[in-house]
Amino acid sequence: MQEFDNLTENLPSPAAAEAAPVPYEAATTLGIKSWAEEDRPREKLLQKGRAALSDAELLAILLGSGTTKLSAVDVAKLVLRAADNDLNTLARFSVKELMRQKGIGEAKAITIVAALELGRRRKETDTPARPSIGSSRDIYRVMRPHLQDLPHEEFWVVLLNRANVVMRTVSISRGGVAGTVADPKLIFKEALEQLASSIILVHNHPSGNKNPSAADIALTRKLKEAGHLLDLPVLDHLIYTDHGYFSFADEGML
Repeated sequence: MQEFDNLTENLPSPAAAEAAPVPYEAATTLGIKSWAEEDRPREKLLQKGRAALSDAELLAILLGSGTTKLSAVDVAKLVLRAADNDLNTLARFSVKELMRQKGIGEAKAITIVAALELGRRRKETDTPARPSIGSSRDIYRVMRPHLQDLPHEEFWVVLLNRANVVMRTVSISRGGVAGTVADPKLIFKEALEQLASSIILVHNHPSGNKNPSAADIALTRKLKEAGHLLDLPVLDHLIYTDHGYFSFADEGML
């Protein structure tokens, strides 16, 4: 009995054992996969857009993974801290300098350097002015590089913002000499995804005949009605030929 008492004298009380801190080595770090979906960098970018992410979260997407004790975001924060949280300073880090940071191997260091170099080159590239559409002649000029000298029909859509500035020109379909298919679902899918304010329809006639066919007229009416329902007005439908064009808007047929 005396021996048992001696053994128990050195044991901590239940309360003391409960309050004892967990050694650092035994602590576990919750990985990104255990976070709420809207807080994970990749999912957050998809749901809220790239502007909603912090520098550390964007950098974590480049890293892809962290370490056994640090998430990718934790590693990204350490890297940014080493650069005084200044992206310009980070851009001057070499691969070897980056590899000195915890959780950064050669592959991740190269990825960071490459991404920042792309950003630097983008700064040096002049952004060409996007054309503004004020008339059917403007549409014709915008589409000439895409449709000139084609031996087959193609259907395109021009996406515009609220100021009638061209956001993007999108190829919808490519057909034969006599026609092509224009799927309304594809047309409005592109416009909705790009948050366009209005659209212009364009297709070419390789034969040089500028006049619309009955099918062209029916399709234009159908797309105009669909655009009205979606609050995406169809401003014009241009039939392109190498020697001129036909504008539904100019002819009062829209």
